[in-house]
Amino acid sequence: MSRKKSKKITTPGKIRPSRIKYDKNHPPISARLPIEVRDKLRLTLKSRGITLPKLLTSLANGAEIKIIPAEGAKRADFKNGFTAASEYYGVPYKCCKCGQDVIINSPEEKEAASKLMTQAGWGHSNCPDTNPSKDQQDRR
Repeated sequence: MSRKKSKKITTPGKIRPSRIKYDKNHPPISARLPIEVRDKLRLTLKSRGITLPKLLTSLANGAEIKIIPAEGAKRADFKNGFTAASEYYGVPYKCCKCGQDVIINSPEEKEAASKLMTQAGWGHSNCPDTNPSKDQQDRR
């Protein structure tokens, strides 16, 4: 027994009514660009996680978009991340001469801070009172 193949709902070349309605409400916009420019545009949009239709819609709705070259954006992102990390993790102290904040970042400053904190008795909040290395030093 052979089954008859069913015909397609639409024949080639015929456009469905839903497609006609969609095209009417979403007309395409096109532009001719050199291949190099098109490729740069695609890479820039991809690196920023935005599509061309979203970009154009934002512009049409009056959004201001600051355009930074891709290399500049990488440097700006790094600088912003570095600044945020420095503010969060940096340990400031007051300069003895001018009184402005100085962030501990050189090996010498880190060593001096470590010695001062150890001398002042700073340590883990949940450590036992005895320090094996301290006990060994006391025995000498």
